[in-house]
Amino acid sequence: MEAVLLSTTYFGPVQWYQKLHRAECVQMEQWESFQKQTYRNRCLIATTQGIQALTVPTERGGSPLIKDTRISDHGNWRHLHWNALQSAYGESPFFEYYQDDIRPFFEQRWDYLLDFNEAIRIKMCDLIDIHPRVVPTEFFLCPAEMNEIKESAFGMGYAQKSETNISQISFISAGQYTDFREAIRPKNPLPDPDFEPKPYYQVYQQKHSFLPNLSILDLLFNMGPESIFYL
Repeated sequence: MEAVLLSTTYFGPVQWYQKLHRAECVQMEQWESFQKQTYRNRCLIATTQGIQALTVPTERGGSPLIKDTRISDHGNWRHLHWNALQSAYGESPFFEYYQDDIRPFFEQRWDYLLDFNEAIRIKMCDLIDIHPRVVPTEFFLCPAEMNEIKESAFGMGYAQKSETNISQISFISAGQYTDFREAIRPKNPLPDPDFEPKPYYQVYQQKHSFLPNLSILDLLFNMGPESIFYL
């Protein structure tokens, strides 16, 4: 797959990790504005009652940039999230095997959401055994600018808009760049022909049928070492 641009996620969905696994290179956005009700601070899990959203609370005020977004300790959320995961996946095939790797994220404290999410990403990639090439963005590029860069690169085979842009996207050849920052989202996701959520075993599948594109934790706890083959 081509190089991709992704927003940070909190135990992101299977689709997001598929991009990590298949992309030639991933740029992780850190200069965009923080957006509520997205995977940036929310994950979806399967419970006996159906899909449940787990949301990391963030502090209000200050810089709106995702790289400066602070985690709030409001509502004892760490304890609630871990209890929800235990309740939802305690009977799954691989929860007991991975719980010691996941529990520290609900015991330790991170000041910034981006740092917390990146620590999660590194651990999840290690557990699934995928090894993406991930680099942080150094400035914000709006979708219109990316289209301009792609058009200018089309006849040259590489992006050559300025020295600054070369340092950021020199690995992007013409027609090979995909921006998933707004495409992968809980509500009204954009079409993605490369992602087909094929069913895998889920604890509550007989009750709710297969629930697609949940948190990567759902795939890991249910499929264990075979998760990489699904991606």
